Amino acid sequence: MTLRALLVTGQSSQYHDWRVTSAAIGRRLEETGRFTVRIVTTLNAGPAGPVLHGPALFADCDVVIVDYEGDRWPPDVEAALERYVREGGGLVIVHATDNAFPSWPAFQALCGVGGWGGRDESSGPKVRWRDGVQVLDTSPGVAMHPPRQDFVVVTRAPDHPIMRGLPPMWVHADDELYSQLRGPAEGLEVLATGCIDASVHPKATGEHEPVLMTIRYGRGRVFHTTLGHVGPADANRTTAIDCAGFIVTLQRGAEWAATGEVIVDVPSDFPTARGTRLRV
Repeated sequence: MTLRALLVTGQSSQYHDWRVTSAAIGRRLEETGRFTVRIVTTLNAGPAGPVLHGPALFADCDVVIVDYEGDRWPPDVEAALERYVREGGGLVIVHATDNAFPSWPAFQALCGVGGWGGRDESSGPKVRWRDGVQVLDTSPGVAMHPPRQDFVVVTRAPDHPIMRGLPPMWVHADDELYSQLRGPAEGLEVLATGCIDASVHPKATGEHEPVLMTIRYGRGRVFHTTLGHVGPADANRTTAIDCAGFIVTLQRGAEWAATGEVIVDVPSDFPTARGTRLRV
């Protein structure tokens, strides 16, 4: 069965390039043979595509992917997305979207955790992995990340359909490790974490920060990946989204969000603990 994916995009901050990431997301989903991808852009996106409008926007799709960081959506569209997921729809949150809509409470619940945009202790706890378990951390701190670099991703939920068959540890390529994200964190399960030595990088926390997670929202399924940074000057530095680890977990996460199951195989070029693997 072909799954119908709706990719919502069209704005990002000065730190991200939605045109590059959204094109890559659409291409990587379709290359599995499991998805057809329809892209819609926001009101301020210009002639690149249709605008967001109406509660029926999400009616004919199996999963919604949001690669967006910009203006609030029309109220009927926001309400439609909340209803779509609450009633059993699938949602995928990608990297820059962590930072979207800090004043939209339901979207923060959908993401589980997010960063920047004025988020602080009042936004909810941080989620960490300590001593073999997922914990909520209410200590002070706002979102940050060390410089882009390769870092090790550690599988924390090996029996989850998205993670089943993936290596216990693998090296992700040249990305930002989002740290100290905060939010409601309700119904959130950490699938994988990353950690960077704080003694080497001052903006690292030294904590095992979630990089892949799922959130239950009503009857719906949300897959949230903090991976996949591309900046506006990075046309020739798309390493993070060319990493086979990013690609495969995105594909499997989107399939799980849509169906609750995963049949996309773990390929032979998936990264290992010894090094990254890129698909250029």
